[in-house]
Amino acid sequence: MKISRSRFIDVRGLRLHVREWGETGAPRLYLLHGWMDASPSFQFLVDAFAHDWHVLAPDWRGFGLSACSGDAYWFPDYFADLDALLRIIEGDDDTPVRLVGHSMGGNVALMYAGIRPGRVARVAALDAIGLPNRPPDEAPGRYRKWLEQLKETPRPAVSADLGELAARLRRNNPRLDAARAAWLAEALAQTDGAGVRIAGDVAHRRVNPVLYRRAEAEACWRRVRAEVLVVEPEDDELRLRMGISDEEYAAALACFGALRRERIADCGHNLHHDQPQRLAAILETFLLAGQPPRPSPELQS
Repeated sequence: MKISRSRFIDVRGLRLHVREWGETGAPRLYLLHGWMDASPSFQFLVDAFAHDWHVLAPDWRGFGLSACSGDAYWFPDYFADLDALLRIIEGDDDTPVRLVGHSMGGNVALMYAGIRPGRVARVAALDAIGLPNRPPDEAPGRYRKWLEQLKETPRPAVSADLGELAARLRRNNPRLDAARAAWLAEALAQTDGAGVRIAGDVAHRRVNPVLYRRAEAEACWRRVRAEVLVVEPEDDELRLRMGISDEEYAAALACFGALRRERIADCGHNLHHDQPQRLAAILETFLLAGQPPRPSPELQS
């Protein structure tokens, strides 16, 4: 198992944690985790890489070892946090970077690549191509629900111990073997009273009062100049269950000018847990195409 190290960087008034693997002189690769997850989740993928990378995986605000930001979280803050981190690490010269994001992290990466098209050279989204569009007439009820939820502290799922947490991870993902589940349980856990839970601010569990507007995401996607890779499970069950139709999905893919698409068999939403070797091979083929990556400077804190 490749050894990681931690850095803490002050970003927009918060202390964010960045997990790193590899030497600072190797080509840089940014890995962006999903909702209710954290940077250690990429360990199996990093272990499967054949190439030498300097991997940087931030914990989003309120997840993992990063600081919390209050009683609410707004999606644009992820763009701003990523933008600030890249300025600190890469400098202000718009050095193009390589981004790989899973789920929520993939949606952040794809939209950011359209918001800052000169900043992103290549972007890979792992089972992430937006959320279902929400109609405007849902707004009053959504805001009301959020206001009601602010009155109480959300209660996450708390496990009695690491073994129970590992078992819950396997129930959520039956493909996850016992050894990986045990490792993830320990790496992602934080204490909650007498038990443990996945490290993440409970405020994330409140409903988002801002409706998802798919047209806004598509407007960002159409501005992406980077090479784009979409990697997804062979089974479309999750996407269809979320309410994204085949037609909506095709329209989303059509937004990107330079798109590659790969499907992986025998995996679920967490491709990086279920098939890390296959995913690593696909990613490295994509990421190493074209010009050689630029050497990495020392990370500043």
